[in-house]
Amino acid sequence: MHYPDPPHSIQAPMANKAISVSELNRQVKRLLEISYAQTWVQGEISSFSRPASGHWYFTLKDDRSQIRCAMFRGFNQRLKFLPKEGDELIVRGKVSLYEGRGDYQLIVENLEPAGLGQLQAAFDALKLKLSSEGLFDEQNKKPLPRIPKKIAVITSRTGAVIHDIISVTSRRFPATEIVLLPVTVQGEYAAQEIAHAIKIANKQHVADVIIVGRGGGSLEDLWAFNEEVVARAIFKSELPVISAVGHEVDVSIADMVADYRAPTPSAAAERLTPDVFELTQKLDDLQHRLGNFWSQRIHRDKERLHQLQARLKHPRQHLQERSRQTLELFSRLDAAMQRHIKDFQQTLKHCETRLRTQRPKKLIEAKTQMCYQLWQTLNALQAQQLSVSKNRLALAAQTLNTVSPLATMDRGYSILTYSDQRIVRDSSELAKGDEVTARLSKGYASLTVKSVTKSPNTHKNN
Repeated sequence: MHYPDPPHSIQAPMANKAISVSELNRQVKRLLEISYAQTWVQGEISSFSRPASGHWYFTLKDDRSQIRCAMFRGFNQRLKFLPKEGDELIVRGKVSLYEGRGDYQLIVENLEPAGLGQLQAAFDALKLKLSSEGLFDEQNKKPLPRIPKKIAVITSRTGAVIHDIISVTSRRFPATEIVLLPVTVQGEYAAQEIAHAIKIANKQHVADVIIVGRGGGSLEDLWAFNEEVVARAIFKSELPVISAVGHEVDVSIADMVADYRAPTPSAAAERLTPDVFELTQKLDDLQHRLGNFWSQRIHRDKERLHQLQARLKHPRQHLQERSRQTLELFSRLDAAMQRHIKDFQQTLKHCETRLRTQRPKKLIEAKTQMCYQLWQTLNALQAQQLSVSKNRLALAAQTLNTVSPLATMDRGYSILTYSDQRIVRDSSELAKGDEVTARLSKGYASLTVKSVTKSPNTHKNN
């Protein structure tokens, strides 16, 4: 490979004149950046990092060598996909040198997957992202109206899509009204226009359903329908959305998010509009079935009416039957009342006989005499019980006074206690000089022990 001569300002130092490391790195950097201002390099990405600054740093390598790479935020924000560890990439940039460390590196301005176009990579990345958020889930799909009165079509004003849809609806169901919301379907601002048209259709409720579509083309031609802004506008639409983008083999992000995917715009129009001839035939069939139903119903009702007429009697005959029934009921009622009165009279006589036998006045007098006798008996028993209780109380009081220590103390005895109120029971417990208290029959006396005489029993035990 031929390398260009260094520029005028970059000269090799004289043998007798040294330059600083910084100056050497600066000159090498300028030489690299001039010589490799635009370079395409292919390799495998590794050591990929994304610090908070937004810049990307990674290493590009092959089976024998590697080079450090940096892609600043202003460049990587333009990419439609995020590279990952192990991807085979083709990068475009300039060769430079980081003067602070003397590191040789590649400043990347653009990159794309090797062997796979950038648009396809962006398509796959967006598909994975929206799928993880549930935008493709079947449970979020809205049902299509059976026979919409108005259909909003978001497509190019001059394209074949609107003409195909009008042709199909006019042939199948002419009563359907088509509302065109013209947009550009290809180019830099196409996606924003399509998303805006979907929002306008919902805000103004211009139709019952929306068809978003265009004719077929390459991935680049259809890219507006693979933009995230269009996908989210379709997902947020309150009106059902049919996506009719490209041909049967073309599948866009819009197709996946839409409530229904039609392979072509004509198929979308056929899905929404019934065939007027089929409807007419169906209506004729229903009319015929309805006529048969009512004919059979009228026939059955006529037969029922004849049966009821045969069973119907003249009102005079009904009155005569009711009169006979009434007389019979009156006769039965009179006989029942007579029997009831006779039974009541017999019961009344029986009660009178029992009342005379009982004579309540004498019974009350006998019960009163019995109560008086019981009262006298109760008084006698109460007096006897009170006398017995008094005698028992007097005897108990006398017995208690006999065994009481107070009675003993009245005869001149006393009780000696220590300072902690314990009773002195044995002279052997005392010592000369002990303080004791003597409880007398009346009052207390504090005593000091001067001498102790052992009891005979104590001597024997000792």
